[in-house]
Amino acid sequence: MAIPRSHLIPPGSEGRYHCIQRCVRRAFLCGVDRYTGRSFEHRKGWIEERLHRLSECFAIAIHAYAIMSNHLHIVIQVIPELIETWSDGDIAARWLRLFPSANDDDIDLKRKRMLADPARLSVIRSRLSNLSWFMRCLAEPIARRANREDDCKGRFWEGRYKCQVLCDERALLAAMAYVDLNPIRAGVAERLDTPVHTGAYARIKAIRQSPEELTEPLPPVMGVRRCALSLNTADYLQILDWTGRMLASGIPDKTAGPAPTALALVDSGPARWVLRVRSYGSGWARVAGSTEDLIHLARRIGQQWLKGIRLASRLY
Repeated sequence: MAIPRSHLIPPGSEGRYHCIQRCVRRAFLCGVDRYTGRSFEHRKGWIEERLHRLSECFAIAIHAYAIMSNHLHIVIQVIPELIETWSDGDIAARWLRLFPSANDDDIDLKRKRMLADPARLSVIRSRLSNLSWFMRCLAEPIARRANREDDCKGRFWEGRYKCQVLCDERALLAAMAYVDLNPIRAGVAERLDTPVHTGAYARIKAIRQSPEELTEPLPPVMGVRRCALSLNTADYLQILDWTGRMLASGIPDKTAGPAPTALALVDSGPARWVLRVRSYGSGWARVAGSTEDLIHLARRIGQQWLKGIRLASRLY
């Protein structure tokens, strides 16, 4: 049963989330059409460019993403307190980057009107740290652009995106691994450095240009850089590579090889880690975390139970 998004994600609260947005009827609207053979792969680039734009405007950090032919995954952190450090001029400038005018004179006029309207600025300020507004600003321009390209009308995305709350850093890292490995699991890529539209490939490109980043705390792929994780980039990529081979083979310490030593910093054992990552496919629903986390959130949204409580008792 659907619940109001605000029950799961209280407005103005910081949190980390795994979001999934699917194309209508799971059609390959960002891939190769199975019936006509026409390729829409270039639309993945549109989405990646839009993510970069949004990450420069919203109070968020994107830790991982994977843009597939018929859906996309984003692991995102929302940081509401950051917007309180932005001036009114910053808020207006960011909003106008999201919704630009073709005419420079119109931009100046809009900026002046916004700065003269404190109530309007307050509303915009709250939107720039709102997950639903982020997803809306991502989805709508892509849908309009695709419809223009196809000379048609109608929905491009399913109306409601799916969202999972990530309650701690282990849940966050496992969600990141699940998302970054999506193309490999789907069989559209064989290695992490295969040129695909993922956060993992973006990280690999970045360290080729700046190798010193390998030993630095793992930063977000886009957005607020201060939200780095305790693991460093080299350790994360090693764990990711091993996890991908492990998910493909299913045989511990055989085809996949021994687990990286850094995995001990993340989880209590290789088998538990692999189960944690795999669980994002069907094990978790609205929340990923400990039993206590799931019970607390169930009570908050007025439910007696949440899917994943038994799984949480095995993983925590």
